[in-house]
Amino acid sequence: MFRHSVSQFEQELITIHPGEYFATLDDTIVSTVLGSCIAVAIYDLEARAGGLNHFMLPGDFGKSELVRSPNAKYGMYAMELLINDLMKLGARRPALKAKVFGGGAVLRLPGGGGTKIPGSNIDFAFEYLSKEGIPVLASDVGGNEPRKIFFFARSGKVLLKRIGGVLAGLVEKEEERYLSELKSRAPEGAVTIFERRL
Repeated sequence: MFRHSVSQFEQELITIHPGEYFATLDDTIVSTVLGSCIAVAIYDLEARAGGLNHFMLPGDFGKSELVRSPNAKYGMYAMELLINDLMKLGARRPALKAKVFGGGAVLRLPGGGGTKIPGSNIDFAFEYLSKEGIPVLASDVGGNEPRKIFFFARSGKVLLKRIGGVLAGLVEKEEERYLSELKSRAPEGAVTIFERRL
């Protein structure tokens, strides 16, 4: 994640990458580039709080690696982190609204993996939001092209641009690198939680 400014916008721009999220009360734009990954923008207009996450895999609470995950690479973890941060900023759960983006089939993986990953991400995002009672006001998912989005945290507005040509190839390479990194990470040791007796 890094902060910068772009001449076409008055607000500060925060760029997030896979496995990251950002929540704020400031008049900030949160941006990311998506291939097969999903980004979910969640906001509360009354509290003027908004945030965006970016995840590569849905995840499953039944897997111990999720609990030990240090970042928001898994959708389940990314959603919980973002919602919790928004609540800490004063957002009210009944007032939360969402917009969902990404899930393009940009990876060329054997055995249909190039469509399974984005399909699973899309399904997870909508199922999670439905179960949590957070209405989805807009979405742009699926297809074969990467997307760049700009989320205006206070207003909930999103600008979306589809990416083609050479830049689309760069997005594919970046996602392949990230997916390979996730697969090659050694699992962390188990954590034992115990009560202290006095």
